[in-house]
Amino acid sequence: MRKVMGVKRDCDSEHRVGRCANVDFLFALDDEAGHTGEMALIINGESIDDEIIEEEFRHIKGQYERALQVACCERDPEFRSMAKDNLSSRSLLQQEARRRFAEVADEEVSERLGKLIEQAGGEDAFYANIGLPFKDEALVRDNVANGVRMDKMLQAVYEPEPEFSEEEMREYYAANVKLFLSEEELRVLHVSVNLSGAQNRAEVYDRMREIRQQALAGEDFESLGREHNSNRDQSPDLGWFKRGEFMEEFEAIAFSMKEGEISPVFTTQLGFHLCKVAERKAALPKPFDEVQEVVKVRMLEEYRDARFNEFVEELKKAAVIEDTEPEGEEV
Repeated sequence: MRKVMGVKRDCDSEHRVGRCANVDFLFALDDEAGHTGEMALIINGESIDDEIIEEEFRHIKGQYERALQVACCERDPEFRSMAKDNLSSRSLLQQEARRRFAEVADEEVSERLGKLIEQAGGEDAFYANIGLPFKDEALVRDNVANGVRMDKMLQAVYEPEPEFSEEEMREYYAANVKLFLSEEELRVLHVSVNLSGAQNRAEVYDRMREIRQQALAGEDFESLGREHNSNRDQSPDLGWFKRGEFMEEFEAIAFSMKEGEISPVFTTQLGFHLCKVAERKAALPKPFDEVQEVVKVRMLEEYRDARFNEFVEELKKAAVIEDTEPEGEEV
């Protein structure tokens, strides 16, 4: 019986298995390897360690906690179920790839392994990246061969890929125009005062409230910035910027404001702030001719995603999947 001993992901962008989960490194050892971990999942006779389920669970939970910036303890059973589903799907994909393409040419494996080592920046970095604590060329080549098998299998699953007419692409563009918008931009004026020289935070806060009242009374905001900014070398006019160019706390305030609006006093790690939205460029649809190739790529990706998910469901229906962990039990 084969035991799945470790997983190295190629892609961390989705909690679902997805097409990005083409795992070159799904390490498998035989029973003789001496591992004694409990088997919580058995997929067509192949076992997955409970510790691997726990690792996948932590990965999924961490993604949600980072995205939502909360601790999601009450959703642990849901995340654990996702982890088992992901690992089951990966295992089934590997099994089917081995069944369809039992033999892989050494040249194909060597070419792929060479590219992976080059991308990693050398052999030492490569082994560190895949999480293998020792250099075992035979094991690595076996797993690289699995990646080659996976590519061959998915290519067969997707074929024949559709050819989209311009009319179909225009229809998709019109139905999904929000996917093809320019980025919203702001030009913001800014007053920033740090705690340097102040006796306490309250002193700086009260000072910033006074500056805000002056701005609300009609005083020139840019002049107030030149007069009060702690960094006198920084212009109060931050110019045009898009999301992702400044600190999240600052952007959360700025992009929620209307043109001409003055913010409340707010803080970041750099100190106390006031800002005023001087101008705003709304996100607008890009012309179809400008994004036609992007539309085509998106349509093809959606086709592949749908075909991939159908294929995984077909494998699940034909599989024998045993979950030896009692429902709701914590690992």
